Amino acid sequence: MTTNCDTRAAKARILDAALPLVPFNGWGHATWEGAVKESGLDIREARRVFPRTSLDLALEYEATLDREMVRKLEESASELESLRFRDRVVYAVRTRFELADREVLRKSTASFALPHHAAPGAHALWKTADTIWNALNDTSRDVNWYTKRMLLSGILASTNLFWIGDDSQGRSETWEFLDRRIEDVMRIERGKARLRDLPGYQAFMAGPGRILQSISAPPGVSPPDLPGFMPEDSSKS
Repeated sequence: MTTNCDTRAAKARILDAALPLVPFNGWGHATWEGAVKESGLDIREARRVFPRTSLDLALEYEATLDREMVRKLEESASELESLRFRDRVVYAVRTRFELADREVLRKSTASFALPHHAAPGAHALWKTADTIWNALNDTSRDVNWYTKRMLLSGILASTNLFWIGDDSQGRSETWEFLDRRIEDVMRIERGKARLRDLPGYQAFMAGPGRILQSISAPPGVSPPDLPGFMPEDSSKS
């Protein structure tokens, strides 16, 4: 019987073998074949843990970065407590990018831009935004649960494009860009707060706006029908 521990170990072996190949071959079949061979695993075992081969391999890299980011944030919990919440978000996003290999992420961006990989790529992006909010102990359970993740997904996507092309010292221009994007979101949040003081707001919420009150976050772990989900057997790399 195969355990979750065995699966995680097999995934890690193949991914570790793949990463040196990605900057040259991208997340394509050559990388997949080379990684499986270098890992020493049987091809049947490799396909068991990565049914969609190179696509699932690329997604595992994103998931690995998410897990490592959470670990780093947990280690910095006391430091984060002293920051404004907007700065905690900046810290988390910056940590996520600093953990990545820029050439590998460049190839990931190109791969997920392909039409047949766009949906799982969007799902991975949403999962990263969700992971960040959860790691920062977001307590929203209403429509804000969705809007926060949607806005952060946009920030992650735009910052990613800036970061992979940034040659400034210490990626300083990327972090300035990120600060501006976060500030844009804070303006939206301040605007939403001012709306509550406008005449007629309460009347709207008691009428057509009541539909917003019926929206709630999914229970427990985010279900797989959120943006970009694609069943494993519905896409082949």
